[in-house]
Amino acid sequence: MRIVFLGSGDIGVPSLQAIADCKDHQLVRIFTQPARKAGRKQKLAPTPAAVWAAENNVDCTETENINSPETLKEIADCNAELMVVIAFGQFISQEAINIQPHRAINAHASIIPNYRGAGPVNWAVLNGDKKTGISIITVENKMDTGDVLDIAEIPIKPYDDAESVHYKLAMLAPHVLMIAIDNIAEGTAVYIKQDDSKATEAPKLKKTDGYIDFAQPAQEINNKIRGLWSWPGAQADFVSAKTQKCVRVTFAQAQVVSSGKNDTRHGRLDDDLNIICGKGTLKILKIKPAGSGLMDFKAFANGRALAPGDMFLTIEKN
Repeated sequence: MRIVFLGSGDIGVPSLQAIADCKDHQLVRIFTQPARKAGRKQKLAPTPAAVWAAENNVDCTETENINSPETLKEIADCNAELMVVIAFGQFISQEAINIQPHRAINAHASIIPNYRGAGPVNWAVLNGDKKTGISIITVENKMDTGDVLDIAEIPIKPYDDAESVHYKLAMLAPHVLMIAIDNIAEGTAVYIKQDDSKATEAPKLKKTDGYIDFAQPAQEINNKIRGLWSWPGAQADFVSAKTQKCVRVTFAQAQVVSSGKNDTRHGRLDDDLNIICGKGTLKILKIKPAGSGLMDFKAFANGRALAPGDMFLTIEKN
C-alpha cells in the first residue's frame, strides 16, 4: 500500500523507519508540524519526523494546518491508500481521513481506552501503573475514540520514568503497527469498538503540574518525579537554613526509603538528608538546579553544604 505519515514527535521515528524498510508498502510523503524555536538560544528546530525525512530523502511537508485546502490537495495528490498518524499534534478532519480508501490509523501510547489525550505516558507513570502499551486504533473526529485493531503491552518497572517508558513504546510501536498495516492490506483486519465507559483521560501537562506538595506521601511524590521527567519536571524551591539562599530545583530520580507517617514539617531534610513527606521520606538521587546541569544529589549537597533542617518548599502558583 501507498502510505502517508502524519507525525511530529520522536516516538514515531522507529515506525517511520519500519514503513520505509517494508518492501510490501511505500512511504510516499510525511506531513509534520513546522520547525519551532527551542533551547536557550531559541533556534528554529525541525521536528524529529522532519529530520528523519531529510536524512532519508523522503518528501516532507511542514504544515500549520493539515486541514487547509492547500494541504488537503497535497494529501490527495499522494494517491495514498492509508494514512498513519503518530504523535502529530493537530486535529485531523474527516475530510483528510476520507481521502485514503483505508482512511487513517493511529499508534497511541496507552492501553486504550485508558489515557485518551496528549499525555498518556506521563499519566501512566504518575498514577503508578504497572503496565502500558501501544494501541493501533482508527482515527476519528473525537480524540482517541476509534476502533481498536491491536494492542501490545509492556511492564512499567519501578525504576522507569516517562522518558524511559516513552523510548520503550517507540521501540514497540513498529512491530504492532506493521501487523495492523499488513492486515488492512490483506483485508483481514478486525475492528473492535472501545468500551467508552472504561475510558480515562490524559490531558496535556502544564508546568505547574510539576510543583511538588511535600504533604503528599513519599510514594506519590516519587511517581510525580518519574512521571514528569524530563518535562515539565517535578520542581521545588530549596532554601538553606544557614544562608537563606533559595534555588529552584527539578528532581530527576528519587527513592522511597520509609513509608511511616511523619509528624514533623513536610519538606524538611532529616538527619540522613532525606526529605520528610506527608507519609514516609524520600531519598533524592539526581537533581537539576536552575541554571545548572543534571547532577548526583551528593554533589548538590556537598556544593551547598546541606544540613538537617534545610527545606524544600512547594512553589506557589501565580
